[in-house]
Amino acid sequence: MAACPHISSVRLSVPSHTAQIYKDECTICFDSPDNETGLDVCLSCFNGGCTDPDRYHAIQHYTKTGHPLALNIKRVKIPKDVRDGNEPPQKITKIAIVPENDADLYEYFTQVKCYECGGVEVDKTAGEIPKVVEAIMTSLSASRQSEIKAWEEEIVSCDHIRNLQQGAEKVVAAENAHCGNCELNENLWLCLVCGNLGCGRQQYGGTGGNGHGLAHFDATGHGVACKLGTITPEGTADIYCYHCNEERSDDQLGMHLARFGIKVETQQKTIKSLTELSLEQNQSFNFNMFTEDGKAFEPLFGPEYTGFKNLGNSCYMASVLQSVFNLPAFVSRYFPVDLEHLQTCSQEPGKCLQCQLAKVADGLLSGRYSTPVISESGEVQGQDGIAPGMFKSLIGRGHPEFSTMRQQDSFEFFQHLIKIISQNERTTGRDPTKTFEFSNEQRLQCNKCKKVRYSRDNTTALSIVVPATKKAGPEGEEAYESVTLEQCLDAYVAAEFLPYNCPNCKESTTANKTNRFSSFPEVLVINMRRFEYQNWVPRKIAVPIVVNEGLIDLEKYRGHGQQPDEESLPEDAPGTSSGNSDGPTFDQVALEQLQMMGFPLIRCQKALLATGNQGSEVAMDWLIQHMEDPDIDDPIVSETSSASNASPEQIAQLADMGFTDKQAKKALKETGGNMERAVEWLFSHMDTPINDDEEEGAAPAAGQTQTITGDATKKGHYRLASFISHKGPSVHCGHYVSHIKKGDQWVLFNDNKVVVDPKAPVGDAYMYIFKRE
Repeated sequence: MAACPHISSVRLSVPSHTAQIYKDECTICFDSPDNETGLDVCLSCFNGGCTDPDRYHAIQHYTKTGHPLALNIKRVKIPKDVRDGNEPPQKITKIAIVPENDADLYEYFTQVKCYECGGVEVDKTAGEIPKVVEAIMTSLSASRQSEIKAWEEEIVSCDHIRNLQQGAEKVVAAENAHCGNCELNENLWLCLVCGNLGCGRQQYGGTGGNGHGLAHFDATGHGVACKLGTITPEGTADIYCYHCNEERSDDQLGMHLARFGIKVETQQKTIKSLTELSLEQNQSFNFNMFTEDGKAFEPLFGPEYTGFKNLGNSCYMASVLQSVFNLPAFVSRYFPVDLEHLQTCSQEPGKCLQCQLAKVADGLLSGRYSTPVISESGEVQGQDGIAPGMFKSLIGRGHPEFSTMRQQDSFEFFQHLIKIISQNERTTGRDPTKTFEFSNEQRLQCNKCKKVRYSRDNTTALSIVVPATKKAGPEGEEAYESVTLEQCLDAYVAAEFLPYNCPNCKESTTANKTNRFSSFPEVLVINMRRFEYQNWVPRKIAVPIVVNEGLIDLEKYRGHGQQPDEESLPEDAPGTSSGNSDGPTFDQVALEQLQMMGFPLIRCQKALLATGNQGSEVAMDWLIQHMEDPDIDDPIVSETSSASNASPEQIAQLADMGFTDKQAKKALKETGGNMERAVEWLFSHMDTPINDDEEEGAAPAAGQTQTITGDATKKGHYRLASFISHKGPSVHCGHYVSHIKKGDQWVLFNDNKVVVDPKAPVGDAYMYIFKRE
């Protein structure tokens, strides 16, 4: 063991419990402590770097930062028979559920090395090293911290629990207990007000239930209940508030349970929690992995055939990333890893979007992590895949939904992903999301005076309604007639009959509105709107769609702008389009449609503002998702006020993204000073001119742009490249997978299962991705 002067010269600090310690995997690739040479964790900044001789990201980190000392961590999985002590398992009756600990699964080997001294091993008992090493080994890793934070954000308390008024004391015998209204002895909920035991609803928890717990609430108004069997000695359990109709937490659970003779310190968790059951249910939505004769689909390995480990409700993200990184624009931008960027990047790799996108690209495309897992009997059991926890934490940071562990909508995540990437690539000139950009032409014609107005808006995807015609299904099941992709597009471009306040006729009349392509993108993404709202509850429509897998010609859907024989409608009178001459502009037609649906004016305006005036359907979806926002009915700050109050910090933040001060002020003015909306406004009005003499000069009417994105000279000829499917009853419950065309066969990417699918369900897709021919 070499003597090292840097042990005493380098100042080391013991990491705090909140420090980001990257000890699970390299921040630049997916190598981990399971690799033969282990993982090096920097003792100065706790970055994780691989030690593979062909990559050696740990050395790159040292070269860039000058941090000489690193802890090498290597772990080896302990065989199951050794972990179990070679003893036969005890008969299982009703035992506590104990989560597995890494210390029980692996044997760890560590050493400290100094790169300044040539990478030699040094004494890990000297100076402050033992304290730092111990803190690293015993602390939660950065990925585990992010995962826990995401789960913790799911469940909070509420006023009904904080102000809970309990009734008289009584002793509830948890053993041999059953529902007070039936004989069910599982899925039991204890009313924390009076101690009543009622069975849960059948769809909750995956077990039987007659809903007597809910019936007790309906009869008594006692709204807080605790699920027996989920209580832990630490004072946690499944708590449900029927008033909120949400799962909640109870900080005073020990005191509340003591009222009924239950001591939390003596309890053991004996059944799965609602969260665990929800995860299990979502992951159990498994697409058929066998051929008609019962043989398993052929697994694939190697470059471009790497799967994702499911992090818990992460299939929406995995399916999108698989499809996106199959596109030439993303492959050429992020693979192979840009070594120049690694050396010049001023951020921590775990917090740099470009570093993490390159990491995902390398993980998926290199084939390095797509290797067969062999069982003890010698059978191939698929692959482990890569775990994109670092990327998920980064891309979801600050987002109210994607930062959580809830199931999400894959199309919404696609839109969020390309927005964040576009913002990040703003100043590089290498933005791969431009491959999706095209312009949509909207034509509005007054049915009385016949005059027209044309406008264009730039977008990155088409979202269209699937025409649905019901038919009789097997055993009374709901079923639908199949439709063709052409029929869906025909419905999209068909004239829409709308109420309209015509600025030429000076009266309320009607108008026809149509949509067409002004240009076509290199890659066309079409979202099939398979979810609709019934009584504010999302419901899936399983209409089979017939899609031609050969060449598809979309030229008949191209718009040609205003014709010589058409007269233009005059501009709306001041204040007409927005309802306020000093406020931001709104799509008047969409605004009237939303108001006719019964939404208040202020909510309609906010929805159109938040969605960039993309029409009533998109705005309605936003409204449904934000009905409970505490500020949903607050007035919109006038643009004059917001412009004058735009803080230097806000302007500086937008300037850091490559926008001018004038653009920043204009965006903040148009969005009431809301930073997030200002960013969205800027990216949807890239070509809106700002008057040089007046920074707050008038912008074009809502939906108008000065230039057309995409290439208007290229034909709309496409071929299906991939599609994303959803299996399950609603967007909140189910499973997403991606199918990608490789050569002449479809490959199914189902989390970490990558197989040839001889009968790909093209007609069931939720998102289609077409490449231009």
